[in-house]
Amino acid sequence: MLGWALTFLVIALIAGLLGFGGIAGASASIAQILFFIFLVLLVISLVMHFMRRA
Repeated sequence: MLGWALTFLVIALIAGLLGFGGIAGASASIAQILFFIFLVLLVISLVMHFMRRA
């Protein structure tokens, strides 16, 4: 999932450099959403890991 977020971030940067503001904004929004989903899943995974060890 982090790979997808980085892919959309790169697409947003390239589109921004080429002047495609709408595509850049949409790609940046998708990248941000995917990154936050990744963070939530990471925290859940870490909590579950530490609960199993205890």
